[in-house]
Amino acid sequence: MVNRFVLNAISYHGKGAIGEIPGLVAAKGFRKAFIASDPDLVRFGVTKKVTDLLDEAGMAYEVYSEIKPNPTIENVQSGVAAYKASGADYMITIGGGSSMDTGKAIGIIINNPEFADVRSLEGVAPTKNRTVFTIAVPTTAGTAAEATINYVITDVERKRKFVCVDTNDIPDIAIVDPDMMSTMPKGLTASTGMDALTHAIEGYTTKAAWELADCLNLEAIRLIAKNLRGAVANEAEGREGMALGQFVTGMAFSNVGLGIAHSMAHTLGAVYDTPHGVACAMMLPIVMEYNAGTTGEKYKAIAEAMGMDTTGMDQETYRKAAIDAVRQLSVDVGIPTKLAALKEEDLDFLAQSAYADACRPGNPRDTSVEDLKDLFRKLM
Repeated sequence: MVNRFVLNAISYHGKGAIGEIPGLVAAKGFRKAFIASDPDLVRFGVTKKVTDLLDEAGMAYEVYSEIKPNPTIENVQSGVAAYKASGADYMITIGGGSSMDTGKAIGIIINNPEFADVRSLEGVAPTKNRTVFTIAVPTTAGTAAEATINYVITDVERKRKFVCVDTNDIPDIAIVDPDMMSTMPKGLTASTGMDALTHAIEGYTTKAAWELADCLNLEAIRLIAKNLRGAVANEAEGREGMALGQFVTGMAFSNVGLGIAHSMAHTLGAVYDTPHGVACAMMLPIVMEYNAGTTGEKYKAIAEAMGMDTTGMDQETYRKAAIDAVRQLSVDVGIPTKLAALKEEDLDFLAQSAYADACRPGNPRDTSVEDLKDLFRKLM
């Protein structure tokens, strides 16, 4: 079997890494940046940390911030029009998954105009050309969109999210600077951190998992378990550890896929506008219980990476220990365990949508619409 692994061409890590951007732009000879960032980051001066550097270097740019937390087809379409009108020749995405996912879709359509119908990008689209040259600057420690070949767009009309997987969309350069994450509120730090943990655990147990990805995902689990509580408390060491941990699993899960915790989270986000990381965190221990019997000894390694001593534990005990450790971390950082908006009459649509999601086939245990309905009920 041949396993493919796609990574950024270059990534920069550590405090002050955004200072590399002007030199990188100058070396490439670019003239004007199209900056995709969300309105809150613009409002609170986070985006300005990068634009100040461009101003000091006398570099032109235009900011596009018509981006929702769950970015929509309309956000992408208006972004494509804005890019064309801007005269830009490269892109900087600043934000979490919403900004970077929107930027990925914009960049792909600009260089592959035959995919102007955003829905045509769902699944594995046969694009021919690389995205617009992109520098990705994450402001959350969770989605790792700066390191992945995936993006997710919300179809508001059909009340669903769709996943796009394209080796042409990965940003050329990732700038992972924990200082850009220091203004994240506690709730966002917690939810994006649990999204990262979901990436790592699902990537470690997915049907496509293999040794290279396993090494990265296990280290990511260890880093997240060690640092998420500190990051939520806004401790510098925790922020730095989470910045690295979410990137490490991003490199891995992007190449091996995810499972039904993500399928179900995508659906909850589309129907109830549930923040993605919160939905993942609520689903993760439920799905781990469902998948446990198909994971061999992997939950032993997960339990140990979560900080548990598994000495003398039998298989049933270490599997429970892994699940309990994940559930406790989620509770400790303030994630709810139930979803008040969830209604019995919505379960058919939710389960059908989750079953159709691109992440579902990677789940280690084959599932059904009825199984997914039962799993959703556990949030009620």
